Amino acid sequence: MSSEPVHLERCPWPLREPMLTYHDTEWGTPVRDDVKLFEFLVLDGAQAGLNWEIILKRREGYRKAFANYDIAAVASFDAAKIEELLLDPGIIRNRRKVESAVINAQRFLEVQKEFGSFHEFFWSFVGGKTIQNHFVTGAEIPAVTPEAEAMSKALVQRGFKFVGPTICYAIMQSAGLVNDHLVSCFRHAELSK
Repeated sequence: MSSEPVHLERCPWPLREPMLTYHDTEWGTPVRDDVKLFEFLVLDGAQAGLNWEIILKRREGYRKAFANYDIAAVASFDAAKIEELLLDPGIIRNRRKVESAVINAQRFLEVQKEFGSFHEFFWSFVGGKTIQNHFVTGAEIPAVTPEAEAMSKALVQRGFKFVGPTICYAIMQSAGLVNDHLVSCFRHAELSK
């Protein structure tokens, strides 16, 4: 019996922690939990123009700063709380991104009221089920799709911020609305079932 570690074939982008664990356990897993979707909305908005690894390394800081993603609590953050957050080294201290998280929490609550849940609205852009892609190389994975463009347009019309088509597609990937794991990756088969 060999004690050699099992080598798993993965997508090429997760080179080290915390990316490896995120890839292996979360990325692409279908999410129908509104709190988790709000977390992705905050994190992917914060990631705009930055590397995802930077955001993952601050994930715990974001949880603390944004009340464990209590959407109603974040929606009630006032100007003083925003100023406090802009001093927090555990998050990206960009005023527009911090303010957008508060605005997005307010809009999120409106969508929940209208649709019964945010995930019902969110998943409607893919007909309620994961789009199973079959990419062989990373170069085939798009940055934007028509579904992400439609989602972005709908969110912008509702007053959301930092929700361009590229950010929307990143959230779709994170939350499993699309399976963008390469076909050679062990997660692709797991998430295709």
